[in-house]
Amino acid sequence: MQPARFGSHLAACILSRARSVGSVVAQRVQALGVHGSAGESSTSGPTDLATKGPYVARLKSRGVIRFDGPDVVHYLQGLLTNDVTKFESKTQQESAAPSPNTSAAFYPPVYSAVLSPQGRVLFDLFLYKPSAPIEKLNRSGSGPGDGNGNTPALLADVDAAALDDLLAFLKKHRLRAKVDVQDISQDLATWQHFGGNLAENPEEPSKVESGPIGWGGRTEEAAQSSAEANSGGWRWFKDPRLGTLGMRGLFPSNTLPPLVEAGEEVDDEYYLLWRLEQGIPEGSIEIPKGEAIPLEYNLAGLSAISFEKGCYVGQELVARTHHRGVIRKRLMPVNFLQDNGEEAQQAVTPGAEVVDRSTGKKVGKVTTVLGPRGLALMRLEPALKQSAQLHIENNDGVSVKVMRPKWWPGEWGHEDEQQAASSV
Repeated sequence: MQPARFGSHLAACILSRARSVGSVVAQRVQALGVHGSAGESSTSGPTDLATKGPYVARLKSRGVIRFDGPDVVHYLQGLLTNDVTKFESKTQQESAAPSPNTSAAFYPPVYSAVLSPQGRVLFDLFLYKPSAPIEKLNRSGSGPGDGNGNTPALLADVDAAALDDLLAFLKKHRLRAKVDVQDISQDLATWQHFGGNLAENPEEPSKVESGPIGWGGRTEEAAQSSAEANSGGWRWFKDPRLGTLGMRGLFPSNTLPPLVEAGEEVDDEYYLLWRLEQGIPEGSIEIPKGEAIPLEYNLAGLSAISFEKGCYVGQELVARTHHRGVIRKRLMPVNFLQDNGEEAQQAVTPGAEVVDRSTGKKVGKVTTVLGPRGLALMRLEPALKQSAQLHIENNDGVSVKVMRPKWWPGEWGHEDEQQAASSV
C-alpha cells in the first residue's frame, strides 16, 4: 500500500468498512471539507473534492476479469441486468483518427448487475470491450495493425472481495457455452478520475471526453508521452453511471494512466468519500450480496438495468416492481451530527438503525460509514418529511441528516402522490 494520506488507520477502516473511523480519520475527513451548504456538484455541499480536484485514484477494492470465447455476449445477456448486445451493434462512438494506440471507434463501458433468482443483487460490475489491434494503425501508421493480437472478448472490473465468488458463479452457469473466464487482476487495474471540474463540467471536452483522453485524441506533451510509453491503447471513459462521477478506465498494473499529474493521485478512500457524497454504492458490501433489491439501491437511475432486453435471471421481480411504479425505500446519503450541530466523527457503525424521535418508529438502516458520512436505506416518506427528527437508535446524542441526491429524478420519493392523483 502506498503511504496513506489519511493514515494507516484509515486504510484499515475503509477496507473492512465494518466499523467507524478513528480520530486520525476524523481529522483528515474534516480537512477535506465534507460539510457546508448545498453546492452544485456534491449532494453534501461545496467540498474540496468538488472544488479543488480533479483527483485520480487506483481502486484497490476492484479486481479485473477477462472473458473469452464466441458465446460471451449471448452468455452474459442471460445473466446481467443490462443489455450486453450493444457490444455487438454498430452503434459505436467515434473517436479521433486511428493511431497505433487508438481505434477509429469504440464502445462505451456498461454498468450492470448479477441477480439471484429472487431478484436480489449478487454482484455489480463494469464491462469493457477492448479495441482489437486490427482496428488501429500499425506502428508506421501505413496500415491496419496486426490482427493476430490476443484481444479479450470483454473485460470486467468487479469487487475484489467478491471476485472468487463471482468466478465460481460464472463458471457454474456456463453450462455448454463456449466461454472462458479468468482473473487478470495482476495485469490490469481499475482507476477513477473524479472531482473538481470533472464534476462541474462532465461534458467539457478539454478534460472530459466520452472517448480516449491522451491516446491520440490530444496533442499535449504529457498525453503524447503517455501514449508513446504504452502500446495497449487503454483509455479513459466517462463513468457509465453518472457524469458527475468523472472518468473510469482499466490500465496495465505497472503503468500510470494518461493525465495523471503531480498532486492529483490520491488513495481510493477519497473516491469512497466522493461516492458517499453523491449517494452511490459500489461493491458487495455497500450493495449487500443476496439482500439488496436493485431499485431500492437506485440501480435503474445509475443505468444498470435495461427494461427493454429479454429475460435474465431475477428479471421478474425487477420488472414487476418497476411497472408498479412505487418504491418506498431507497439508499440515500446521510450525515451524522452531534447535538451541538458538529459532525459526529466516531459515533456510528454499519447496521445502526435510524429512528424518528417524533414517532419512535424505525425509518432506516445505515449501510456504509466513513467518519460523519454514510449511506442508509431509508423509508422515503419519513426521511423526506421536514418535521422528521431522525437519530441513531440507542444513541440520542447523534442525529441523522438525510440528503436527497441532486441526480435523482424529480418523481423519486413522490410515487405515492402520483399514484393517488392518477386514481382520482
